[in-house]
Amino acid sequence: MNNKFLLQSRLVGMNFLEFAVWGAYLTSMGNYLGSVGLGDYTFWFYAVQGIVSIFMPGLMGIVADKWVPAERLLGLCHFLAALFMASAGYYGMTTPEPDFVTIFSLYTLSVAFFMPTIALSNSVAFTGLTQANMDTVKDFPPIRVFGTVGFICSMWATDLLGFKSTYEQFYSSAFLGFILAAYAPTLPKCPINKEGGKKTIAQALGLDAFKLFKQKRMAIFFIFSMLLGVSLQITNSYATPFISSFAVDEVYKETFGVQHSVILYSLSQISEACCILLIPFFLRRYGIKRVMMMAMAAWIFRFGLFGFGNPGPGVWMFILSMIVYGLAFDFFNISGALFVDQNTDGNIRNSAQGLFMIMTNGLGASLGMMAAGAIVNHFTTWEQFGSDKFQVGNWSAVWLIFATYALIVFVLFTIFFKEQRSATK
Repeated sequence: MNNKFLLQSRLVGMNFLEFAVWGAYLTSMGNYLGSVGLGDYTFWFYAVQGIVSIFMPGLMGIVADKWVPAERLLGLCHFLAALFMASAGYYGMTTPEPDFVTIFSLYTLSVAFFMPTIALSNSVAFTGLTQANMDTVKDFPPIRVFGTVGFICSMWATDLLGFKSTYEQFYSSAFLGFILAAYAPTLPKCPINKEGGKKTIAQALGLDAFKLFKQKRMAIFFIFSMLLGVSLQITNSYATPFISSFAVDEVYKETFGVQHSVILYSLSQISEACCILLIPFFLRRYGIKRVMMMAMAAWIFRFGLFGFGNPGPGVWMFILSMIVYGLAFDFFNISGALFVDQNTDGNIRNSAQGLFMIMTNGLGASLGMMAAGAIVNHFTTWEQFGSDKFQVGNWSAVWLIFATYALIVFVLFTIFFKEQRSATK
């Protein structure tokens, strides 16, 4: 019992740090970019996460299978990611008006090594739990939820320390990354499987699962997964600059939401942690189609409430938008992964999950950020107000365009996707 508790505690620490690294900058980076004159390029910094997610996790998976144990590769990737993130922070510190190409290149190299660590940390956890004869389905979710806790704590620290509009958020992320890089080699040992791990690059990237597109129902599901994946990173990139922009209005300038936009936004992650626990009940009772429809409806409300809310009397709309985010994110990402697992053969199950990631966090999120960037830059501009810069303009039109898109996807999914309830029970 003590050994199992110790193992769980070690894995909790790993998950806490894993997502704390990400939370230090993910929801506040747009504020910093705007403050140094790079606000119009915000979408590229978020789109590149999806671009590298198309191939880097698969490539690192091959390395972990054949040559470097997963726990050591996890540490190496975090070390390199932290090194490049610290370099981006140093460049921001020494250059008041950083060049886009330079800071974007350093940031891209950092996230290229960070994104694979999400899958690697899962592999380490599953291996450790299996070696301890524990139930991964039962014992992993309570461990994984501490990743969200770490993300929230990191967000709060960025806000309360005054880093949300400065380069220090990159330093914070790098500091946490170096800690995890040192900690990772002490985690449960993951064996190298040279025999069973002989996967081609195409298999590791999930490309051999593209034959699932021959099945009409699965093809429709993957296409809509990509269309819904468009929404995944939009609020992470633009929500806090949007809320902060109310500072130009004397009516809202001193409200809690404006002063601590990152903390207000962290309600989204709190909702996400809670909604994970609802998925088994809703899937059993309503089936995958209705659960996915709930997620799509939640995205409509997520964007629409931003379009009509404000940090003053309308702050309840912001709070409600944060609450429905848990449904929007979890009921899509986790339920979708379960659907793929239940509806694919065992010999391509891992590849099918890779394909789901490519369609959502890869293609969908990348295309979504490029389109969102064009829309946001059309309706808003970064302007100087006193000593600070804010992204001001017709934000309501921006959010309502996103809500309309989510509504169209919802209607089309309702019409075209047919559920076979017996396959998802």
